[in-house]
Amino acid sequence: MYDAIIIGAGPAGLTAAIYARRAEKKVLVLEAKSYGGQIINTLDIENYPAEEHISGFDFATKLYNQAKNLGAEIVFEKAVEIKDFKSYKEVITPRNTYQTKTIILATGSENRKLNIEKEEELIGKGISYCATCDGAFYKKKRVAVVGGGNTALEDALYLSNLVDTVYLIHRRDSFRGEEATLNQLKEKENVQMILNSNVVALNATDRLKSIEVEDLEGNKQTIEVDGLFVAVGRIPENENFRQIIQLDSAGYIEAGEDCHTNVEGIYAAGDNRVKEVRQLVTAASDGAIAATEAIKYINNHQED
Repeated sequence: MYDAIIIGAGPAGLTAAIYARRAEKKVLVLEAKSYGGQIINTLDIENYPAEEHISGFDFATKLYNQAKNLGAEIVFEKAVEIKDFKSYKEVITPRNTYQTKTIILATGSENRKLNIEKEEELIGKGISYCATCDGAFYKKKRVAVVGGGNTALEDALYLSNLVDTVYLIHRRDSFRGEEATLNQLKEKENVQMILNSNVVALNATDRLKSIEVEDLEGNKQTIEVDGLFVAVGRIPENENFRQIIQLDSAGYIEAGEDCHTNVEGIYAAGDNRVKEVRQLVTAASDGAIAATEAIKYINNHQED
């Protein structure tokens, strides 16, 4: 019987493991792929307190080793189901069933991709899914943003204050994002909007050099850019837990700043929950909060 099972070994999950182990709780971390989550794709982190420059891989490795050295058990198995028996819970993987007093869901979310050739290999070499993370690398350069929702509009607005030119590319003739943000963008002289169009090809040597954009009539143009920011949505990795955990219409876990879900003793931390800001520092914050709440729950139910 574990005190806490943490599903996901990204920054939120590993931070939760550190806090739970420092409280001397028995902790199991289950990870389907590799530790670190999305942050391992970031070449240079410069917005995390006390770390002026560190690669995402190095940051994740330090976090992983810290959790391991504190005694967290980390197993690479995919959690496919959870069951709540009130006094305890079960986490089921294809190989094992584990019992625990509490669960912290830190499964994160995946960036929705354009699914075009060279996209994967150019991540960190011109392709980014986070303007606030990577925008500073493109000061005085030319970039494009793809998307039509609030994230795309906010990314374009943020980048417009850093870069020389922003091309905002959307497949429809109107944007889904907030009108106020769109109006601010329209006032920016360095923002060019390209509607009814899709990015269909990426041109690169060692880094992205240009993109090919095609409109609905089949006309193509090549645009030279140093960076392409993809903001076409994210996919939270919560589907396996839908039968027990309350999700919103987009699939994110309904959990507030205290990280509580609708099930007592189960918490959500990181990019998989409903929240405004999805950054490395907020993932770590969620992990600390979720673990603290789980510790309170465990201590309050010791005699149950």
